[in-house]
Amino acid sequence: MHEKEIEKLQAEKENIERQLAQEQHKIQRLENRAAYYAKGERRKRAHRLITRGAAIESVAPQTKDLSEAEFYTFAEQVFTLPDTQRLLTEAVSHHAGGD
Repeated sequence: MHEKEIEKLQAEKENIERQLAQEQHKIQRLENRAAYYAKGERRKRAHRLITRGAAIESVAPQTKDLSEAEFYTFAEQVFTLPDTQRLLTEAVSHHAGGD
């Protein structure tokens, strides 16, 4: 090989390596952004669960005395009642802008 060809190939290699590094940094930034959003969604969910659990305890303080399994059984029974289903459907409909 001629020296000029070797220099040209070396320069091309360095350019490709630089592009690869830029793409790897871009991937890392995107992964960091995805992790940030996922963490935010987890925080929002945790906050929602805590506040809704607190609301249930506020409305029905007796639920504090139930074990987790007893509470789940109770909640399943309450949410299968026709009146509860109707009220929940109405609440969701009002939230969605229905009616």
